[in-house]
Amino acid sequence: MKYNFDTIIDRNNTDAIKQEALLTRWGRNDLIPLWVADMDLATPPFIMEVLQKRCQHPILGYTSKPDSYYSAIINWLKKRYNWSIERKSISYTPGIVPGLAFAIKCFTSPKDKILVMPPVYHPFFLVTENENRKVVFCPLILKDGQYQIDFEQFEKQIKGCKVFILCNPHNPGGRVWNMEELKRIASICAQNNVLVFSDEIHADLTFPPYQHIPFATVSKEAADNSLVFMSPSKAFNMAGLASSFCIIKNEFLREKFKKFTEGSDLTEGHVFAFRSVEAAYTYGEEWLSQVLEYLQENVIYTEQYLKEKMPRIKAIIPQASFLIFLDCRELCLSQKDLVDFFVDKAHLALNDGSMFGKEGEGFMRMNIACPRAILNRALNQLEKAYHEKFE
Repeated sequence: MKYNFDTIIDRNNTDAIKQEALLTRWGRNDLIPLWVADMDLATPPFIMEVLQKRCQHPILGYTSKPDSYYSAIINWLKKRYNWSIERKSISYTPGIVPGLAFAIKCFTSPKDKILVMPPVYHPFFLVTENENRKVVFCPLILKDGQYQIDFEQFEKQIKGCKVFILCNPHNPGGRVWNMEELKRIASICAQNNVLVFSDEIHADLTFPPYQHIPFATVSKEAADNSLVFMSPSKAFNMAGLASSFCIIKNEFLREKFKKFTEGSDLTEGHVFAFRSVEAAYTYGEEWLSQVLEYLQENVIYTEQYLKEKMPRIKAIIPQASFLIFLDCRELCLSQKDLVDFFVDKAHLALNDGSMFGKEGEGFMRMNIACPRAILNRALNQLEKAYHEKFE
């Protein structure tokens, strides 16, 4: 089946955050919303069919996890990543950020140190701070248009930490960490008794020829010393269903996490949580292949447009995900003025780069998971504002 991603879908009056929050966040609702990390492309029909079928039953009661839910995850991870896991290793979480919060509560104590690598997905340090833990920052290095890990600093900063939260692939920036990098992280963390939480929500959005590597697969010490959080929510545009899972190979860690989450009644899920995941991983391979091609074409289109029309704004080309981190430092604007330029001049709603840490100052994050016509309109608006202000 050939899927059509060019259809423009009106998300007004659907409680979509990226649309409904424009007025409260920016004081205007005439912006093209390219910020929240969900897609403006239709959720796959095979997922919608499962949800519609379930809604035909007149009772929406408490829901168990079917065997087919576990089988779908196991088969997908084996086929996609050659990762063999057992059913007992899988723990449901109602979203990855809640899962990380549960894990922080479970495995650390107040005032414990948790390492992150900014610029990075902001809930990593917000959740840490909200749980009264101390954030330790080990900034990434932007080199040759891609983010790199400063391992000399990493080895210094990891001392005394209880947990390292890894973004794999990285957000923002879209780096797909390679085997050598992941093995080195695993070795350093194991040597320092630092537990790794690996957020792999963008794994299925890895663009060819890059290959996502689940952290727990790189070595025995990685498998024994990690919690890997995954979900089909980004790749199959079903984030509103809040259905994620955590893979824990180490039996001691698994039982401790299970005791904590089950003891707090956090693992029951909801009526749509399990069949939707099963549908994505059972029927989604061809749809995912096509959407990845479309998204990669959007990335290339954006990069070329900027190079030709707005050379002082440079795209960090993602190796995974539909999020482009825009390096706007050559515009020589303060962060406030940069945000105002995108909002008031270009009429675009993007993520302020500084929300990912001070290393994100001078940057904006742009979501290109939309029909090409919307992307073209957004870039046209940006180009007009760019030439009016800078040329």
